[in-house]
Amino acid sequence: MSLLEQFNQDMKQAMKNKEKDKLAVIRMVKAALQNEAIKLGNSELSEEEELTVLSRELKQRKDSLQEFKNANRLDLVEKTQAEIDVLVNYMPEQLSEEEVLEIVKQTISEVNASSKADMGKVMGALMPKVKGKADGSLVNKLVQQQLS
Repeated sequence: MSLLEQFNQDMKQAMKNKEKDKLAVIRMVKAALQNEAIKLGNSELSEEEELTVLSRELKQRKDSLQEFKNANRLDLVEKTQAEIDVLVNYMPEQLSEEEVLEIVKQTISEVNASSKADMGKVMGALMPKVKGKADGSLVNKLVQQQLS
């Protein structure tokens, strides 16, 4: 089942259960998926493209959450956290820090990186491997640790 089909099914269920917040999040993400398909000129998105959009939506909300916390806007913090909780259910299983570290070490040896100057080369080879399965900031931190 594609992500869009899953959203359609969950949207119907959220309507039946009168879960307004969940319904709003699903509608926003569904619109983002459809906009991406239009932008790319496709009738359907591949699984990887769907995951990219979902990751982007999740990252936006995490960034917003941090800003709301800094501004001491507890009303918006709760709302944004609820949106994040809904989105996390659609993300693939996240890799542990140890698993990400292993992939980082493997990628560094594959591209023969030896210093922080090779960071871009490592990240370019690494991100497709962990796309949607690991937080980019964690990956970045681990790569920096390994290259220093």
